Amino acid sequence: MSAITSPLNPEDKKVIATALQGALVDLLDLSLLTKQAHWNVIGHNFRSLHLQLDKIVSAARKHADTVAERAVAMGCNPDGRGSTLAKSTEVPQLEPGYLNDGKVVAAMTDILGSITRRMRERVMATEKADPMTQDVLIEITQDLEKYHWMIEAQR
Repeated sequence: MSAITSPLNPEDKKVIATALQGALVDLLDLSLLTKQAHWNVIGHNFRSLHLQLDKIVSAARKHADTVAERAVAMGCNPDGRGSTLAKSTEVPQLEPGYLNDGKVVAAMTDILGSITRRMRERVMATEKADPMTQDVLIEITQDLEKYHWMIEAQR
């Protein structure tokens, strides 16, 4: 059976695999939670928030694909299965049912804040292990911080 080899030494590969897998879980859960909020938001700011949430979903899905493909390129196997997400997510979860627009803003601010904190930790962890992976994580973090700002500004 063939395998993708990594240009990294085993210690650096482990750092990269951990950072990319954590980012993948965060991004996939973000896309699912944001879509859940998109479907269930109600209130005076429904339309603008509904549309804004879809942009976050699209960005999270695009970034998740980038992270998973980077992992494979570095000889690591990404795991985006639902069971993996369920047991390893650190993302705050939404309440079920309809969500008032104010609750969505508060919840999404917390969700994006928690993810960007972990992404910044991954950026720092990958600095020496693989600067190219770090660059990928920096770009994603910048995007997530922009969405955090745009949601938080609605409080």
